[in-house]
Amino acid sequence: MLDQKSGNLSTLSSPPAATDMVSELLMGMRLFGIEYRRIQMTPPFGLHFGTEKSRAHFHFVGRGPVYLRAPDGMVHRMNTGDAVLLPRGGEHDLVSSPELPARCVNTFTAVPVCGNIANIEACADCADQSHEALIFCGRMEFDLGTMHPLVNLMPETMLVGTLLNRYPEILPLLEAMQRETCEDRAGYAGILARLADVVSAFIVRAWVECGCGDASGWVAALRDPRLGRVIAALHRDPGRNWTLAELAAEMGSSRSVFAERFHTVTGMTPVRYLTELRMRLASQWISRDRMPIETAAQKLGYGSQAAFSRAFKRVHGHPPGAARSTSPREANING
Repeated sequence: MLDQKSGNLSTLSSPPAATDMVSELLMGMRLFGIEYRRIQMTPPFGLHFGTEKSRAHFHFVGRGPVYLRAPDGMVHRMNTGDAVLLPRGGEHDLVSSPELPARCVNTFTAVPVCGNIANIEACADCADQSHEALIFCGRMEFDLGTMHPLVNLMPETMLVGTLLNRYPEILPLLEAMQRETCEDRAGYAGILARLADVVSAFIVRAWVECGCGDASGWVAALRDPRLGRVIAALHRDPGRNWTLAELAAEMGSSRSVFAERFHTVTGMTPVRYLTELRMRLASQWISRDRMPIETAAQKLGYGSQAAFSRAFKRVHGHPPGAARSTSPREANING
């Protein structure tokens, strides 16, 4: 819900250095909130999430502690005010004690609050609520546009606590989330959803600013000043009929040197990279923006819809028409 039309990471950061292609291309990042839940539970409890892969998950602990059993099997204690982003989702649990079993969150009764936000309560019948856990959870669609490969390079679990020393400015956001989670004030649900999106975007930006962790390959290509110019040019104009000679000229080298360098760093040929880039964009335009297939084909430089459809099927395994029926905003997928 980082304003679904103008929810741009540029509102959260200063302009990037001219040579920092990662930051430049990341400026187009958006987050689409699919589903949010405010969960109030009396221990002992266990909640299972993430049966659906590829959706990002965000969890904020308004009152803890709560334990996260991450997709890799690691257990993380999350105290009051802690948050975590799982950029690729994956199966994981939130439990009141590390050894407890977990029950799928979708089996609990969710009471709609507004839009795509709901409340789940499973509390003991007592007046004292101080021992009840409060959690705000979000399931999100990352829209990184042409930067989609960045998601696969991110850590499986991104804990906000690791950022506080370097980025103390995130603390007021977490404090605001805690207040809104614990107090039933007017409009709290919508405010929480927006704060969740902003904190998630902040976590991603901080990871990029810290050098993308141990990520290499594709990020290394972007940070290589000469090769980065080529990658940026492809992303800026994916519909252009690029030739190997033109791409080599962007890098300032011979075609053979360019082709070898490109393959060594990215793990694929320039032609394959451009095709996959085009098909990622096509999938987003067709499924999310409802763009006509013929229009997408023309924008991406294909002379015929048939050629475009063949390329789309090679990359995605299904024809472009199938993408139209699986829009992330309309699909009703649990997890």
